[in-house]
Amino acid sequence: MATTEQLQERIKELKKSKKAIILAHYYTRPEVQQVADFVGDSLQLARAAQGTDADIILFAGVHFMGETAKVLSPDKKVLIPDPEAGCSLADSCPADDFARFIEAHPGHTVVSYVNTSVAVKALTDIVCTSSNALQVVRSIPESTPVIFGPDRNLGSYIKSMTGRKNMVIWDGACHVHERFSLEAILRLKSEHPGARVLVHPECKQQIVLIADRVGSTAALLDYARKSDADEFIVVTEPGIIFKMQEACPDKRFIPAPPADSSCACNDCSYMKLITLPKIIDTLENELNAIEIPEEVAKKAIKPILRMLEIK
Repeated sequence: MATTEQLQERIKELKKSKKAIILAHYYTRPEVQQVADFVGDSLQLARAAQGTDADIILFAGVHFMGETAKVLSPDKKVLIPDPEAGCSLADSCPADDFARFIEAHPGHTVVSYVNTSVAVKALTDIVCTSSNALQVVRSIPESTPVIFGPDRNLGSYIKSMTGRKNMVIWDGACHVHERFSLEAILRLKSEHPGARVLVHPECKQQIVLIADRVGSTAALLDYARKSDADEFIVVTEPGIIFKMQEACPDKRFIPAPPADSSCACNDCSYMKLITLPKIIDTLENELNAIEIPEEVAKKAIKPILRMLEIK
């Protein structure tokens, strides 16, 4: 059986021979992040996909991320190591249902989180990520009503930060961020009184309210780098801790547990489907290429480009 190092070396060979680039999300396994050419959050990865000159983009992440890369780089072959790597948040917002929701709220500007299918993006005016959702909503005139979907927690956070009363929110959520326990986090905080609490805005409001920093995975990583604190409670998918520890080897990062005490961690099961053997198989045989109907891609590209334009 091949070692991790041998698998990683084989991937390096395949990337070179195939003129391929690997983009990985912070939530993937550490050994997967190690072979990636770029590791980032959804906004950073979208920009990387847009700017690459590689022939093949292998997306070590979930399906909607590969779709976004394909829309941005239609001339590239975009592969995903496991087609079952979906997203509970994207699944909570079927395109047909979302279309009916939009029809029920005429005159609204539609803002969709990047964690959606390409079909939902095609119904959208502006796509956002957790990195720029606040800026996206603030870019819309206050007199214009807004539909925000699909994450109810992120939507509620943005609504509270902007004070917008004319904003309706789709009722969807991420299974990882829904599972965090306020009581468990407060218990950790009492055990580590000097620790800063880092919270992703997909978490419930009561957890957001106790945060020292609320932000995207990239923003939380940046905060940890710059903070004078040496201990942090990380309230998002624990895959990000690999990069946090790499960037700050002298600091301690404590993953917040889920509410279910029978689970030791709060992994995204979809992200963890991406493994080194699957990456090798996918690159060797150029499997699981993402294809998007031209008409859908044509509609989806506009709101995605608007997302990339807003800093």
